[in-house]
Amino acid sequence: MILFPKIPAASCQASRSLRLGCLGILLGALVLPAQAQEFHPLAYAPAPVDNPLKGFVPYDNDAHAANFPHSLDWFYIPLSDLMPAAKTFDWEPMEKHLDAIAVRGHQAVMRVYLDYPGKTPGIPKFLLDEGVKTQTYDGRKNNGKSLSPDYEDPRLRAVLKDFIAAFGARYDGDPRLGFITIGLLGYWGEWHTSDFPERFASKTVQTEVMDAYAKAFHKTKLLVRYPAGPTDSYYADNHAQPMGYHDDSFSWDTLPTPDKKPNSFFMGKMKLADALDKWQTQPVGGEVRPEIWDTLWDEPTGAPKGQEFGPCLEATHATWLMNSGVFRNKLEGAKLDRALAGARRMGYELTVSDAALTVRKDGGLDVKVKIRNTGVAPFYYKWPVEIGLIDSGHELAATWRTVWDLTTILPGPEAMEFDFTQSTQVLPPGEYQVVLRVANPILKGLPLRFANKSQDANALGWLSLGQVKL
Repeated sequence: MILFPKIPAASCQASRSLRLGCLGILLGALVLPAQAQEFHPLAYAPAPVDNPLKGFVPYDNDAHAANFPHSLDWFYIPLSDLMPAAKTFDWEPMEKHLDAIAVRGHQAVMRVYLDYPGKTPGIPKFLLDEGVKTQTYDGRKNNGKSLSPDYEDPRLRAVLKDFIAAFGARYDGDPRLGFITIGLLGYWGEWHTSDFPERFASKTVQTEVMDAYAKAFHKTKLLVRYPAGPTDSYYADNHAQPMGYHDDSFSWDTLPTPDKKPNSFFMGKMKLADALDKWQTQPVGGEVRPEIWDTLWDEPTGAPKGQEFGPCLEATHATWLMNSGVFRNKLEGAKLDRALAGARRMGYELTVSDAALTVRKDGGLDVKVKIRNTGVAPFYYKWPVEIGLIDSGHELAATWRTVWDLTTILPGPEAMEFDFTQSTQVLPPGEYQVVLRVANPILKGLPLRFANKSQDANALGWLSLGQVKL
């Protein structure tokens, strides 16, 4: 028996021919044996730098964001903006950020904080009024402005759990959200109070926050700052938590060097936490260290010796990195080429190496493709994968949704094979281009483009696989 997936209503409104194609999905058909399928190769071409959910990330209000191609935008938001009272939530500030980013066709990366050095406290006012203890500090250019809360206070802990539960109930799976760094604890929500390490949250509180996020979010990908295993002296064990990591000192102290202890470096911590393979299911992100924003793409690079961008990327399998340097500095020439190559290398790159198209004797269509991931990380979301037919008038005559799961394609030389069978009896005879796409679930979102020369050849956002005659 063939199961025909449900097709979105929007896809069935494109044209009269398309409506007929969608109608065909509802009709059962006897499928006769197909002729032997022969694969034909598809030529490779580098995928665009601004493919969705990967690459370098600017702040969502960066006036220079247009200087470099990107698909993700970053924002911070204080918890005080989202919780005006206990168990009361105001999502409008969040919506303003998400809508502004989605209008550009991008997805968001974000973090909620309590303590941002140099800004007014992000601790909800009702908690301050209730007398939750706080401490001031002058380091990190704070000059006494922000406040460090007592993370052990049961009132604050209860509020954090309430917020995370409501946050997940509202936003888990929201396609506007690409990645969430779980935040809330430490300076900038970055899980450290480096000037006063004794002020940071205990392992008990850390675990409460991670467990609350894991319970509230099952679709949207989460990241925590520091990898830690059961023997870590400072951070709670997180190696089995369903979340990835963000290295916020990328290309600065990412790779271990002989002169320092391994746990001084991100990848040293990953090894000690037994998390070296976690990138296969959970994303790695972070931020290029600000001290090298202006020199990272120099020749030689401004990154410390042993922390060059390429080796750091290959080791971490990073998908996205904040990097204001490529946006505020209008790069040119060889520096721009190196930055573009670095951005393109991040995350996934999917290429269809071969395709096989067969029309059955009863008019059924069999499609098989072999897909490789030539990047450094998987594509982490189960976005819809669709097959379409474009008629001789260059109109999309039909679309069908497959059940293919691209998250299973790990980087490497081996291709994964996917197949799809569909009745085409309701379509008029003629020649059709068979096309493939991965549908971005946000309206007018940037399309995921394959690393193939025939990408966009017949329709924007669609990969052309070849021609068939019905």
